[in-house]
Amino acid sequence: MSDTQDRDRIAFVESAIRDATGAAFRLIDLQPVHGGSIHDCYRAHGDRDTYFIKLGGHTCNDMFAAEADGLDALRGASPLYVPELVGHRADATHACLILEHVTLAPLQSAADGERAGEALAVLHADTSAQFGWHRSNFLGRTPLDNRWQAHWPQFLATARFAPLFAAAVAAGHVTLERKGRQLVERLPALFVDDATPASLLHGDLWHGNIGVRPDGTPTVFDPAVFRGDPEFDLAMTGLFGGFPSSFYAAYRRARPPRPGYEIRDRLYRCYHLLNHVVLFGHAYLRETVRQIDWLLACR
Repeated sequence: MSDTQDRDRIAFVESAIRDATGAAFRLIDLQPVHGGSIHDCYRAHGDRDTYFIKLGGHTCNDMFAAEADGLDALRGASPLYVPELVGHRADATHACLILEHVTLAPLQSAADGERAGEALAVLHADTSAQFGWHRSNFLGRTPLDNRWQAHWPQFLATARFAPLFAAAVAAGHVTLERKGRQLVERLPALFVDDATPASLLHGDLWHGNIGVRPDGTPTVFDPAVFRGDPEFDLAMTGLFGGFPSSFYAAYRRARPPRPGYEIRDRLYRCYHLLNHVVLFGHAYLRETVRQIDWLLACR
C-alpha cells in the first residue's frame, strides 16, 4: 500500500470516529490486528479513547450495517458480552465499522467454556414464531436471504443450501450440482417430527468469533444473526478448532439435545463447509462432498 493510501485511510478513520462520536478525536496510532480474512482490522488509538476498526472499500458499507444490526440484536439478549457499537461510516472510497475496543483472551479453560455454554443456552431460549431475520446480512462475503418463513426445512432449502450450491457451481465446482440438488430435495425428510425452535442465533459462532474478557465474561462479535435452529450455532462451534468440552456440557445441561441431533449436526456443518468452498475454494471440497454423501445415505 502506498504512503498516499495510508494517509487516506488514516484521515478517513479519524474523521469517521469524530463523526460517530460527535467529539474531537485525534488519531495517534492505527495498529493492524487480527480480525479475519474479509476486512482489514485495526486498533485505533487516539488522544481520548481506543476503538476497534473494521475497514474496507465503500461497497462494504452494507456488510458493516448488517453487522451493526446483528450486534445490536445480540446485546443484552444473554449473559454474552457484545462490544458496544460506536457507528459505521462510508465515503466514496472507504467504509468502516467502529466498535468499542475490548481486551480479549481465547476461550480455553474449563471455567470459560462453562460460562460460555450457559450464556449461549440463554441466547437460544429467545424464540419467535418464524425463521429468518428482518434484513439480509452476510456470512463472510456470502449474502444471506433472510426473508421470514414459517417452516425451517423450507427456509434451509430455499434461503441457505440452494443459493450456496448455486454459488459453488458458478465458481466452477460442478461436481456439486447433482449432489446439491439431491440434498436439497432430501432436507424435509431429515426433519420429520422435529419441533425446531426459531431461536435467536449468532450465526457464525466459530472459535475466532468469541473470546473472554479479563473478568471472565464470554464475549461474541462478527455475527450473521437470524432466527433458526439453535443446533446451527452448535455445529459451527465444532468446526475449525472447536470449543472446550465444558462448553458443551454446560449447554446440554440447560438444553438437552433433541432426537436426531447427529444428523442435523452433520447437515449444519456441511453448510458451513460448503460456504468455505465458495469463499476459499477447493481445499474444503473433499470434506464437503464426504459430508453430503453421508447425509444422502443416512436413514
